[in-house]
Amino acid sequence: MTQMPRSLHALKSLQSLQALQSRRRFLVEGGFGLGAIALRALLHGQDPAPASIAGKAPIRPLLQPGRPYTPRAPHHIPRAKNVLVIFCSGAVSQIDTFDYKPELIRCHGEALPGGEKLITFQGGQGALTKSPWRFRPRGQSGKMISDLVPHIGALADKICFIHSMQGKTNTHGPGENYLSTGYTLDGFPSMGAWISYALGSENQDLPAYVAIPDPRGKPQNSVNNWAPGFLPAAFQGTDFNARQPIRNLARPTGITATDDAATRAYLQQLNERHAANFPGDTELLARMASHELAARMQQTIPAIADLTSEPQHILDLYGAESSGSKIGDLRAGYARNCILARRLVERGVRFVQLFNGAYQTGGEGVSNWDGHKDLLAQYSVHGPVLDQPTAGLLIDLEQRGLLAETLVVWCTEFGRMPSFQQGAQGRDHNPNGFTCWLAGAAVKQGTSHGATDEFGYRAVENVVSVHDFHATILHLLGLDHERLCYYHNGLERRLTDVEGRVVREILA
Repeated sequence: MTQMPRSLHALKSLQSLQALQSRRRFLVEGGFGLGAIALRALLHGQDPAPASIAGKAPIRPLLQPGRPYTPRAPHHIPRAKNVLVIFCSGAVSQIDTFDYKPELIRCHGEALPGGEKLITFQGGQGALTKSPWRFRPRGQSGKMISDLVPHIGALADKICFIHSMQGKTNTHGPGENYLSTGYTLDGFPSMGAWISYALGSENQDLPAYVAIPDPRGKPQNSVNNWAPGFLPAAFQGTDFNARQPIRNLARPTGITATDDAATRAYLQQLNERHAANFPGDTELLARMASHELAARMQQTIPAIADLTSEPQHILDLYGAESSGSKIGDLRAGYARNCILARRLVERGVRFVQLFNGAYQTGGEGVSNWDGHKDLLAQYSVHGPVLDQPTAGLLIDLEQRGLLAETLVVWCTEFGRMPSFQQGAQGRDHNPNGFTCWLAGAAVKQGTSHGATDEFGYRAVENVVSVHDFHATILHLLGLDHERLCYYHNGLERRLTDVEGRVVREILA
């Protein structure tokens, strides 16, 4: 065989090297290499960090893409199965409801010591002002509670009051965010989203998380209060109330039930065939699960939202038929939402968020608890609207045996000042000290934890942050707030950020 000339061999080698080093080939092969690296990262999970910030290994629930609400085990033995949050929008005054301050009564009309130059959200402060409502001892515990909320006061022995809450903002929108998500900024998952992400739901025919807006409208920060943030979209709360059912749920007119069922069956067949051809398409599986849940909800939601089956004594207990006046109409609307909340908990919905008060729709203090201008006139409406239905809800849960396994949370975004604003008859915003309370599963009954100062201005004893509050709620559900994580943008994210402790002093 004739040997190739050495010069020709060198030329061939040079051409091969040039081909290997061509720009187009480099980009193509480089792209394949980067894609392989990315694929390997996806296949091996998104966990470059061996531990969370708390020094504990993170726990991320193993989700089935087509079944996001499948029940999942908690981290430890839970004390509660469900959570029912009553969120009073507008910032309820602790001074006029649950935080009794005899020194404020004694010093009525005097200046707040050290507050002569104090400027709060809307400006300067006037004199210390006692509550227009009398406080009375309630129950065996003798807890002092205002005449503004006598029905709730009658249940004082069932409630654990936390008087030392502190927030990070004196603005309503960020304040709602903070109570609902643990962050003042938008874009973070709500507490209900975290809990349904962690535990799923016991009822696969209903949403795991339901938000019930006030009959007057949504709260100021609207869907941010029940948003999933960076968690999978399946964990967003489904919002509806007794007056406004879920939108687009009813079958279109002109389509019979038989045709509707046949169409759904054919669509499911097509989806299953497509899913079999593309087994890794998790987004398709999630959409299928969403559509299938919506189809099941066509059967379950109308029955739950129909309150005509409730006996008269239950409607009377809640005040659900107290219409005929402004207060009566508002109370009846909120009462029906309370009954709806009980029916959802009764059927295994994991997290229910019930709102009292909405974003301002008729002027300041008209639609919620934001009592700047005329506290007496404004709260004389809001108190009776909240009081009887909320008390009826607690009584109804207990008599059905649900309160033992349901954690009821009453909260508001921050508190209010012990003084009236300059030139007004109302109280300004105050995140330095306010009251929230808990009732139900494994919470000490008839107790008070923490305290504000002698005027109710600042938390000074056993201070509880919002992160502590959230950590305690998660703990009662069997969840470790330091380990429940979601890896997002290079960080192990938690509901409690890098803070929070379980307030064990209030646990039974």
